[in-house]
Amino acid sequence: MAGKKTKKQVAPTSTGLPENAHITGAGEVEQQIITHTLRENYMPYAMSVIMSRAIPEIDGFKPSHRKLLYTMYKMGLLNGNLIKSANIAGQTMKLNPHGDAAIYDTMVRLSRGNEALLHPYVESKGNFGKAYSSDMECAASRYTEAKLAPIAAELFRDIDKDTVDFVDNYDATMQEPTLLPVTFPSILVNNNLGIAVGMASNICSFNLQEICETTIAVMKDPDHDILSTLKAPDFPGGGQLVYERDVLQKVYDTGRGSIRVRSVYQYDKSNNCIEVTQIPYSTSIEAIITKVIELVKGGKVKEINDIRNETDLNGLKITIDLKRGTDPDKLMNRLYALTPLEDTFGCNFNVLIGGVPQVMGVRGLLQEWIAFRIESVERRTYYDLSKAREKLHLLKALEKILLDIDKAIRIVRETDEEAEVVPNLMIGFGIDQVQAEYVAEIKLRHLNREYILKRLDDVSDLEKTVADLEETLGSKNRIRRIIIDELQAVAKKYGQPRRTEIIYASDIVVEQEETVEVADYACTLFFTRDGYFKKITPQSLRMSGEHKLKEGDEITQTIETSNNRELLFFGDRCNVYKSHANDFKDTKTSVMGDYIPAKLGFDEGEGARYMAAVTEYTGYMLFFYENGKVAKVDMEAYATKTNRRKLVGAYSDKSPLVAIYYVPADGEFLLTSTSGRRLLLHTGAIAPKSTRSTIGVQVMTLKGRHTLQSVVPFVPGSLVKENRYRTKTLPAAGAMPQAEDFGEQLSML
Repeated sequence: MAGKKTKKQVAPTSTGLPENAHITGAGEVEQQIITHTLRENYMPYAMSVIMSRAIPEIDGFKPSHRKLLYTMYKMGLLNGNLIKSANIAGQTMKLNPHGDAAIYDTMVRLSRGNEALLHPYVESKGNFGKAYSSDMECAASRYTEAKLAPIAAELFRDIDKDTVDFVDNYDATMQEPTLLPVTFPSILVNNNLGIAVGMASNICSFNLQEICETTIAVMKDPDHDILSTLKAPDFPGGGQLVYERDVLQKVYDTGRGSIRVRSVYQYDKSNNCIEVTQIPYSTSIEAIITKVIELVKGGKVKEINDIRNETDLNGLKITIDLKRGTDPDKLMNRLYALTPLEDTFGCNFNVLIGGVPQVMGVRGLLQEWIAFRIESVERRTYYDLSKAREKLHLLKALEKILLDIDKAIRIVRETDEEAEVVPNLMIGFGIDQVQAEYVAEIKLRHLNREYILKRLDDVSDLEKTVADLEETLGSKNRIRRIIIDELQAVAKKYGQPRRTEIIYASDIVVEQEETVEVADYACTLFFTRDGYFKKITPQSLRMSGEHKLKEGDEITQTIETSNNRELLFFGDRCNVYKSHANDFKDTKTSVMGDYIPAKLGFDEGEGARYMAAVTEYTGYMLFFYENGKVAKVDMEAYATKTNRRKLVGAYSDKSPLVAIYYVPADGEFLLTSTSGRRLLLHTGAIAPKSTRSTIGVQVMTLKGRHTLQSVVPFVPGSLVKENRYRTKTLPAAGAMPQAEDFGEQLSML
């Protein structure tokens, strides 16, 4: 339309805001006190993870498990046919708002198909993956089906009889139980792993029959010997548990400790192969195969031709093809020591008791569960008693009506207003309002003697029931007898033989590691600034020419030693990598050598800084820092009992490193600062430390922005007046060099 002004449209940016839009406070940095941030933001998050996610409660479930199982129970999945897992996950979101993917992952672990639990709570159909394999993943929820397993009935028994408390869900549209009234100690029957903030929980599984028997024994005798009835943990994947009484006693008493579990194998003589059919619960097929392949490639195991995963619908199987003449039992004993075919389960019985995380032993957990179950049974008994009393109270009104039915009919017929019917019945028969309401609601067809007499036949039975329930509530022994009967019924109905075999540590044959004779001969080691390494024999060195080096590289260390020396390569990220001279092939000066960061698997981007060659871990490592401090670390700090290749925290990172030296004994070093001052330091004046990451002691005083520039071993006679640079006390600033101190060497400075 001509002459009409319109507003100019401003194109939005990728953020959805116009180009000229201004956001208040954008780009500003707000400073906060760290303690305030931790208290206001981090602590509530940590408490939420501990209380509402990661740590199980005395019923054996985390909130995510409980919400899922209760939803399936309310959907009627305890009976009937299986339904799509996607449907279950969607319904559970009414209680658990964390998304269907997280809910489905929870259901997968609880399922029979996944084989993660000794007694699965979910029956499954379809591919639910396998707990013992990281590669065998479950199918999407739209392809699988599920329902509750029969044993799940024991989780919800009498849940509608006020046995546990209920609370509102996250949007107050429905209610959910705070705990499930389990009829057996499920907290110890199925594995449970949770990682919270600052704490974790890892509970192993026990055989259901043994747990029920032990619980009954503890109820009868609080000092019962747990080990006499609860033999050892029982894992879903079977395996062989190495029985060590002291270790198990510690786990049972404190809730902490490590349990050794071995794989189960059989030897197929016709095909000359080992078939592993059960593995420890704490490892996976892929971890075992990867480690075995690593050992074969490294030359530590030479009896294996091939290893492969042959797991199928019949179950787990790892096949190891052997070379001719190999003793399978001896090989497996070595593999137990070198691979996850024998692994440990680290126990940490951390459970929420009354909202407080507590690490407890088996006896403590059973006593807490018994107390919880006693409360549940008492609440159920009181509920039944209340219902029986209410029914008896109503039937008492029928007794009075029976005396004169015509009177009741006449009262109702002659009452003019409906609101007066109940009061008139109360007056006419001397009954209370509840009874009168009940009488008033009786259908006309039921106001006959036959119906009323049939109903009154229940009065005597109800009176006996009320008396019995009252007696039960007043007797702790009767409550305990009820719990014991329920435990015996559960053990009989759902109990199964042990899956994990118990073997004794004393019966295990320990194969001595064969010592490989290493040829010991003289050699010279060369190490360059860029991290290249060469090992050359004296004969080859005499016949060789100049060293081949990378452009710009130079040799920084030359060590005449022997082939049996252990080598320590210090990286520039405070790590040290251990190797042996015999791990490297003899070479010549005409080759560039081995690149140490690649050869020893340094961290990405990490370079090699220094090489130390040792036979025994004696002497010291010296670390000189720019701030003038020197750390003197005893070499024993780098000795390890295991064959670890990498040690972190090899030295301090508080200040940039100037130089590293390995010294078998104390000696003198010449320190030079950027100001030109020099100091002769005898390392005997520094006390050694056993901690690798020590920050050291101040030896050179530096002023302004000056730093320590260089450190070299002192060569006697290189200074004319060397005493000028020595000091009796540390730290010291050192002395400025003078011409007469150097004599003829002045021109070389």
